[in-house]
Amino acid sequence: MRPRFFRFLLAVSLIAPIAAAAQTTGVQLGGFTNPNPDAPVEITSKRLDLSRAAGTALFTGDVVAIQGEMRLNAQWVLVEYVMLPDGTVGQDIDTITARDKVLLVTPTEAAEGDEAIYHPLTNDVVMTGNVLLTQGTNTVAGDKMTVDLETGMGQVEGRVRTILQPGSEKKKTP
Repeated sequence: MRPRFFRFLLAVSLIAPIAAAAQTTGVQLGGFTNPNPDAPVEITSKRLDLSRAAGTALFTGDVVAIQGEMRLNAQWVLVEYVMLPDGTVGQDIDTITARDKVLLVTPTEAAEGDEAIYHPLTNDVVMTGNVLLTQGTNTVAGDKMTVDLETGMGQVEGRVRTILQPGSEKKKTP
């Protein structure tokens, strides 16, 4: 797998605190560059099915993908490669889909949902189904989250619920 896959993971998990709840809420990502994109990616699963003809790699059963301090957990991860005009499989990844108990974790953030789809060629991510984003003590929940990794802007849709915790630092008086 290409390290760019984890750029998607980091982008989804670096959610800045949200100021208000609504049917649709815009989100600004705190950053989406992986501090170590050349670090090795380790993927473990109960099973791996490869199909050269279909241009796919399917990881199933307790899938864990780790790069540096970033981790993806899911029950099902499908990597689909670009098919070339002559019918052969290209080197570029077309789509990465993670399903069933999707959890993306960094040391300070987490994002979870039923499904996450990453399109490396268009640089966007769509997470659907019981989406929950957490950064520190702040959370945003919704039905669907779409993120443009070029601009760092995203949107949470559906019945959006935001919980913001006031800062815990007390002002010091002289």
